[in-house]
Amino acid sequence: MAEGKTIKIKLVGSPICTPEKHKVIVRSLGLRKFNQVVERPDNDGFRGMVKKVPHLLRIVE
Repeated sequence: MAEGKTIKIKLVGSPICTPEKHKVIVRSLGLRKFNQVVERPDNDGFRGMVKKVPHLLRIVE
């Protein structure tokens, strides 16, 4: 991944009835509200977090 690149991550699903691990991932990304968008560095760590809960998160282009 190139230096300085970022990705925008959007919360599109509710983590209410999900396992605790999924809730921890969503909170650690800084997402609290539905349809909230955060900008994070584009690296393997953050990409992996998004892949763990694809039913809750989307990458916004």
